[in-house]
Amino acid sequence: MKPSVVIDCFPSSVSKYGEEFAVVTIDVIRATTSAITAVETGRRCFVAATLEEAHLLRQNLGNALLAGELHGDVPPGFDLNNSPAQLAEPDSEGRPIVLLSTSGTHLMCLAAAHDGAYVACLRNYKAVAEAIVGEHEKVVVIGAGSRNEFREEDQMCCAWVAEELLNCGYSTEDRSTEEIVKRWSAASPEACLVSNSVKYLQRTGQLQDLDFVLSHINDVNSAFVVAGREVLMAAPHSRLAHAAQFDEVAA
Repeated sequence: MKPSVVIDCFPSSVSKYGEEFAVVTIDVIRATTSAITAVETGRRCFVAATLEEAHLLRQNLGNALLAGELHGDVPPGFDLNNSPAQLAEPDSEGRPIVLLSTSGTHLMCLAAAHDGAYVACLRNYKAVAEAIVGEHEKVVVIGAGSRNEFREEDQMCCAWVAEELLNCGYSTEDRSTEEIVKRWSAASPEACLVSNSVKYLQRTGQLQDLDFVLSHINDVNSAFVVAGREVLMAAPHSRLAHAAQFDEVAA
């Protein structure tokens, strides 16, 4: 039987898929882009499902910075917004990041219960697909969504990951997945500018994050996974060698 991929949305959807599914989490604007960017710069990054958990992680880590938002607002006492542009800036002390967002970090935390819990954005969608091929027979790609909407930027990234898998011999599990892949297959990154997420960034003067997302496409050649609450760069993967390196990283 051919390996398969399905696209879904919202953190609550994780519970629909059994342990046999690898889960790819996507929140382009902005949590998965922020997490990947933080780790790419050499920092440790931990994700929190709730505000209380974020403060507990910071307390346990000692010198961590709190970054994030809840319902669009930076919580009191946080050091940074949920901003990939800010997190791309070097930190001379190399302090860990505890990241919290309305839906994206919640999605990552729920996915961590699966053996294959990947973190993807427009920066690394090809690397994630390459890491999955030969490792997982069943894959669900889940967009975080916002305000009960499957936002366009998340649809696009989900579609691009799924399309990479289809090109490697996977099949789609339902018609909805086929339609999403078809819709976004030949789209440019700017096609997501109609999204309410983009309108929010424009309305609140956070265009540096929009510029960052649109100017960093497939520029990271690494897959990332969630192990516990930490986002980690996965070991180099070759779909030809199928080395069992993922288990070493996630252990």
